[in-house]
Amino acid sequence: MYAIDFGTSNTVIARWNAETQSPETIVLPGLSMQQKGNPPLVPSLLYVEQAAMAVENVKTMVGMAVRDRGLDLSSDPRFFRNFKRGIGTPVQGFIPELDGHILSFEAVGNWFLRSVIEALKQQDPALDSIIFTVPVDSFESYRNWLGSVCQSLDIDQVRLIDEPTAAALGYQTSPEQKTLLVVDFGGGTLDLSLIQPTFAKEKPTGFFLKWGNQSRSPQADTQPSPKTVRVLAKAGENLGGADIDRWLAEHFASTQALPLTPLTLRLVEKLKIALSTSQTAEEAYFDEETLDSYELSLTRDRLEEILTEKGFFDRLDSRLDQVLQQAQRRNLVADDIDAVLLVGGSAQIPAVQAWAAGHFGVDKFGVDKIKGDRPFEAVAQGALRLQTVELEDFLHHSYGIRYWDRRQNAHGWHPIIQRGQPYPTPEPIEFFLGASTEKQPSIELILGELGESAPLRTEVYFEGNQLVTRQTTAGGETPAVQALNDTDSGRKIAQLTPPGFPGSDRIRVLFNVDTERFLRMTVEDLLTSETLLDNQVVVQLS
Repeated sequence: MYAIDFGTSNTVIARWNAETQSPETIVLPGLSMQQKGNPPLVPSLLYVEQAAMAVENVKTMVGMAVRDRGLDLSSDPRFFRNFKRGIGTPVQGFIPELDGHILSFEAVGNWFLRSVIEALKQQDPALDSIIFTVPVDSFESYRNWLGSVCQSLDIDQVRLIDEPTAAALGYQTSPEQKTLLVVDFGGGTLDLSLIQPTFAKEKPTGFFLKWGNQSRSPQADTQPSPKTVRVLAKAGENLGGADIDRWLAEHFASTQALPLTPLTLRLVEKLKIALSTSQTAEEAYFDEETLDSYELSLTRDRLEEILTEKGFFDRLDSRLDQVLQQAQRRNLVADDIDAVLLVGGSAQIPAVQAWAAGHFGVDKFGVDKIKGDRPFEAVAQGALRLQTVELEDFLHHSYGIRYWDRRQNAHGWHPIIQRGQPYPTPEPIEFFLGASTEKQPSIELILGELGESAPLRTEVYFEGNQLVTRQTTAGGETPAVQALNDTDSGRKIAQLTPPGFPGSDRIRVLFNVDTERFLRMTVEDLLTSETLLDNQVVVQLS
């Protein structure tokens, strides 16, 4: 069993060691970066040597192979970083082509993960099951994409778990620490989760998202003592180290006219990392085209000022408030939190650690509540413990049906399953629909996943040949929505034979959310008693 924490900046791969009965982070030769004091990480970098329609004809370099050749320092349109942020999101601006093929971030991410998994298969040809970790705010389109990548590589079993939930398992806290707050701050996302792990005596249960024809059960008898993990509250948004890097680059652009290039983004990232261990950091830059030279210097205090100016701490406070408000519904307050687990490379920023300490400090015994000694591998290693854990989680997004709002003269969304609902849903939600015109041949329905309303949103752009993500003002209280089946064939949920007529219900629709947080739909024709769709995953309708 392997776990992959696919990150915006770095990717971590872990496996379960049956001999030691513990997880371990593994090295992929040529792909992994090994630095003193850090576990092996695969930089989430991709260079496309040859693009092709058939994925088996695509030639790429990934991870440290890109960095070792200095390909991440150029403006070459074949180089990609931060591409995880573009997967499952609408892309704006001019979308470039490579070798006559129009790019998509789903394709770029596919090429990256295929390279990683194929390298894993070289080490372990029997690889057939993977646990992927996903951000709290991820939509079904992203989770379905992960499954499709594995399906194309003959991976039979795929399971998904929220990144902060996995991190709580990876830190292996003591039974006395009953309520944990995980702050997962990586390269592209900020996730906060309030979690209660408890030791359980009953036999653990497991479930898998199954691809192929094989069916296997988790080997619970060889794993550590099982736990139940209850997720009490969670909040997330697209805010990460990549945003801080861009803020720093913009700072030097305004103060020293530093050009914004992949190389300068790498330099400011090095400044940011250096400030985790030093009060002051310096880097030199020479522009070979203009022959200009730059001396870049940054202090911890100035970095904190820039973060404050950008509203960074206000956004941290907002997400924490959101989690604590959810906790209050369970009669929990901030003082009930026994430990705060810091996860992700960006959580190593001293200002972030100081923010956490300022809110939580020490417990009633004078012991520091803040734990941050496993920022990179807690997520991947914790995901492996999911094999012996019963997970009690709830929906972070709502699901709704699209309708035409005559007052607003625009489409609106009617919720059918509200956020906060535990999943898998205990009982299906029932709807009845009828024809609206004479001799109607089919019934169409567009279903969507509704995110929360937020003052800021991340939009994905291409500027020239490079990916850019920007924070924009959302405006109003309209939630972010991703339609699940808005295609010509996908929205047609019922072919009516014989045709339908107005005046009576024609189909019965049942909705439920499964163990992997996918919305499923069953459609029954009331006239013919025929089942038209049987527990179909909506996002996979085609």
